[in-house]
Amino acid sequence: MATTTSAPSLGVSARLTQQVLPIGAILLTVLVLWYLLAVYLNAPGAIERVLAPQGAWSWTDLVRVTMAMQRPVLPAPHEVALDLWSSITGWPLNSPRNLLYHVAVTGHSTLVGFAMGTVLGLVLSVCIVHSRTLDRALLPWIVASQSVPVLAIAPIVLVILGSFGLAGVAPKAVIAMYLCFFPVTVAMVQGLRSPQVIETEMLHTYAASRWQALWMLRLPAALPFLFPALRVGIAAGLVGAMVAELPTGAQAGLGARLLTGSYYGQTVQIWSALVMSALLGLTLTAAMAGIERLVMRNRRQA
Repeated sequence: MATTTSAPSLGVSARLTQQVLPIGAILLTVLVLWYLLAVYLNAPGAIERVLAPQGAWSWTDLVRVTMAMQRPVLPAPHEVALDLWSSITGWPLNSPRNLLYHVAVTGHSTLVGFAMGTVLGLVLSVCIVHSRTLDRALLPWIVASQSVPVLAIAPIVLVILGSFGLAGVAPKAVIAMYLCFFPVTVAMVQGLRSPQVIETEMLHTYAASRWQALWMLRLPAALPFLFPALRVGIAAGLVGAMVAELPTGAQAGLGARLLTGSYYGQTVQIWSALVMSALLGLTLTAAMAGIERLVMRNRRQA
């Protein structure tokens, strides 16, 4: 019995080690390179403003000063971590000084735009698959739409929606939708066309309508194509929501936090917002991956 219980435990520990070690090695490498780059980029300012007026200095003095500058060119990882901690724990959640407040604002715009982009992508893909005319007319324009920079679209969307009295979340959600709908549309067109000819002919023999074929055959076959596109779409929507906060003059959100930090030269604040946006993106994509596992497991059981 001892052998039978120890073997699986050794297998689990070995698998965990294989998964954790590469991630840990990459993180350690990134941290070391980050610290070295911080010393290199901050060294000229540290020498000119701090060390040179004091006289003689050593390499340890240089490293110490570059790790504690108020406005570094590149803040060290521990400076970013301390700023994140003080921002999250030092202020109420409804305070604009709390990063979680800005995360909630950007996350709200991202989710609204993601929902709009998903619905638009699904509708367009169904129309393209069921109509050769729409396939030839719409698909090239959908692909061409992604060649327009989102920074150029944001002011246009702001002006147009502002003329209708729409402000706040609406412009940011529309720009997030603009980046979300493309991967959903392209993936779903491929997924809806993935059933084999014999499967579609079998439904024809049962006199199934187009909508019955869509619901019973095409949509289930397209699920493996849909969820990877949704993971890409929600990450793109986050980028769109943050970019939309720049020209719209938003007072809250991670994009507004980046803009404020750049105005006042607060590089630590800029990097804190960048790290928080990366964590938000990982959380959203992980949530979408969890939904994918749940749906696909229930589909296999059914």
